[in-house]
Amino acid sequence: MEAPVNNSLQQFKNLVGTKFQLYNSLFTSLPFHRVEKTGVFLSLFLLHCEEGYAKGNSPQEIMDSFFKQYTTFQQEKQKTDLLFRFVQYAERQVVLFDALEDAAFRYIRDLQGTGTLRHLQSEVMQEQAQDKLKEKLKDFSVRLVLTAHPTQFYPGEVLGIINDLSKALIEENTSEVNMYLQQLGKTPFFKKEKPTPYDEAISLVWFLENIFYRAGGRILSFMRAQFPGAISSDNPVIRMGFWPGGDRDGNPFVNAAITVEVAAALRASVMKCYFREVRNLRRRLTFKGVENVVAALEAKLSRNLFIPGHKADISRQEILDTLTAIRQTIVTEHNGLFVHLVDNLISKVEIFGLFFASLDIRQDSSIHETLLSAVAEKTDALPDNYESLDDAAKIEALLRIDHAIDPLVLEDPLHRDCLQTIAAVKQIQEVNGEDGCNRYIISHSTCVLSVMEVYGMFLLAGWQKDSITMDIVPLFETIDDLRMAGQVMKSLYENVEYRKHLNRRQCKQTIMLGFSDGTKDGGYLMANWSIYKAKEELSAISKEYDIDVVFFDGRGGPPARGGGKTHQFYASMGRNIANQEIQQTIQGQTISSNFGTVDAAQFNMEQLVHAGISNELFSPKTVTLTKAEEGLLQSLADAGYESYNKLKTHPHFLAYLDHASPLRYYAEANIGSRPSKRNSSAKLNLNDLRAVPYVGAWSQLKQNVPGYYGVGSALQQLEAQGQWKALTHLYQHSLFFRTLLDNCEMAMKKSYFPLTAYLAKHPQYGEVWQMIYDEFELTKKYLLLLTGESELMEASPIDQLSIQMRERIVLPLLTIQQYALTSIRELDTAPDSPDKETYEKLIMRCSFGIINAGRNSA
Repeated sequence: MEAPVNNSLQQFKNLVGTKFQLYNSLFTSLPFHRVEKTGVFLSLFLLHCEEGYAKGNSPQEIMDSFFKQYTTFQQEKQKTDLLFRFVQYAERQVVLFDALEDAAFRYIRDLQGTGTLRHLQSEVMQEQAQDKLKEKLKDFSVRLVLTAHPTQFYPGEVLGIINDLSKALIEENTSEVNMYLQQLGKTPFFKKEKPTPYDEAISLVWFLENIFYRAGGRILSFMRAQFPGAISSDNPVIRMGFWPGGDRDGNPFVNAAITVEVAAALRASVMKCYFREVRNLRRRLTFKGVENVVAALEAKLSRNLFIPGHKADISRQEILDTLTAIRQTIVTEHNGLFVHLVDNLISKVEIFGLFFASLDIRQDSSIHETLLSAVAEKTDALPDNYESLDDAAKIEALLRIDHAIDPLVLEDPLHRDCLQTIAAVKQIQEVNGEDGCNRYIISHSTCVLSVMEVYGMFLLAGWQKDSITMDIVPLFETIDDLRMAGQVMKSLYENVEYRKHLNRRQCKQTIMLGFSDGTKDGGYLMANWSIYKAKEELSAISKEYDIDVVFFDGRGGPPARGGGKTHQFYASMGRNIANQEIQQTIQGQTISSNFGTVDAAQFNMEQLVHAGISNELFSPKTVTLTKAEEGLLQSLADAGYESYNKLKTHPHFLAYLDHASPLRYYAEANIGSRPSKRNSSAKLNLNDLRAVPYVGAWSQLKQNVPGYYGVGSALQQLEAQGQWKALTHLYQHSLFFRTLLDNCEMAMKKSYFPLTAYLAKHPQYGEVWQMIYDEFELTKKYLLLLTGESELMEASPIDQLSIQMRERIVLPLLTIQQYALTSIRELDTAPDSPDKETYEKLIMRCSFGIINAGRNSA
């Protein structure tokens, strides 16, 4: 195994490291003011930062000495002008590095190796497991849900340039590379206005059209060819989901009209893909008995796409029937010529239908609660005393709703919109098909009532009980909610009316589990272990009630939000956890970093497909944790939680984060339509603070607290109890535990404490900084002891080198950002100072580059 790793590492050094230095020299021709001098200065500044931090200097001291040593600048404007040029230059360096990594992907990752479909094929043959595979594929699928969470800092134009730049780099076309780099120089990297929810949706549709459409088709076509008869058209293995335009939790800008508009855009987009492909097919399928059928299909797609006001008169089934007939004619009369092109399009239609991606509706349970109180007050649909009833009586009242109400009688626009959205789902299903929008997700589900409130809302919006073609999906997020989830679902399964609803939904219940808020609430170990245990308990309860449970994981980019090596987590789930489907959110940067090219998307999707199938078909029974191993992990989680809780409840914890990081500027960065807090109150509160800005702020501080804090203390505590041998055995035999710690190492590798070491002496925040630093060092010590490595991420040398190179590119930005934050604190006594606005712009511009370079940092 060592040789391929070394070979891939050398390829990475040649194709990314060396070429970065080579193409970096082209930046001197970028169309910036005094760009050549900027490049020279930036190189000097980077070395100056590295030397300064090695001496223990603060960002302020590094900046002051740099200007004194290398410039004659006296005025602040001269200094900040240069810093803005540094930011521009570094932003483009990050783009170049991204494009080089994308271009090198197929050479540094084994596209036919472990975890790919080729690997699955050889495993199935070796184990003679064809029948088992066929059985598994009856209902197994991977659903990737693209979300609108604002962690994507590249505008669509820049994403397009990265895509073209990668192609030019693969072809080693230096003149084109040079042109694209110049285009980057002229293209703005930041948004002056917040995007609307519709803007966010359209930016993600780009990935559906250009990446997932092609990658999904490739995967299904390969599986059909290699495993004949194993995949039915009703379960195409790959599914896509979509949140922009449907997720209104904490986002007042999403409304029913936007939801309908986004659904229409998704339909138009996938129809456009089919139209283009059918038009290309016409150039190949020029045979008798085929040409006219292809032409008729093209004409019908054209009418549905391009004629204004044309009533939709084409269905997924009609397209499939037409393509199947074409296929049959080619096979029987034309020697199967070009049949692979038809098969590929059939695969795509089976996956994407006329909806492209299923639009999920999501809202917070607290909104439903106030909505129903308003309904009771304004209408006779619920009793006047509804608000004072206990939960059981409220559920009874909800089930007795026997007529729809007019949403306009409600005063609050948010309440009106809830009911209008539920009514609009019918309209979306009629045009896009039922799969176009068939899930309602409830944030902060805490009890049975949370689910039954939504059931009642469907009745209020005019749906009949026996025809609610929607799945109601509770989302359990906090540690307490995860602990109660089993009891909540048990009570739901026992509710007669809800059970009837499940029976009509093929006895399938989707449950969403949130990693982000769990980590914020309970720390890294406790959040991950609580979700594991919740899945075990929910699997057992659902099995007891003959319900097929499907887990939908709300994962972010970084390990702190359930990201990192996610396919390994799925491969490590034991036999006690339901594994019918793998569903997860793909957020922000993770979309462009893990699925930014067709090769990368196909590779990462294959890894998930393989993880879900191999877990059931080939994984040894040892994957399932023993009682003793579960007890050990519970002890670790408890000790980690205790440690994290001490930090979280420190009186200056949140104030420290607000003081030292760019947290307060997230809302002003114009990267997403959603506010950074659920509650608009001025006071900073951990419960209201969204996970994206919370985790993102720690990543820009280079402390990454949510990704490791408490791990060192937990390992130390168990060692003191004489459990070290058991921990070593657990690490060697449990993929779940190893993956947990691997991701932890990734978060730590992206940390850099010299940046903030100056805060150790701060009279108010010094203690918090020291607590975090001590825990980092303790965790590092115990991880290296447990893994037997000499440095973090030693076992993943390519990822390790990539992180090291990226962190070096952004070190100047980190320094500039901390310098600007310090300068603003000094100017707080003069709030109207023009310099303050300049520093604020500098902070936000640095944020873009830092987050983009991190690839999965928020």
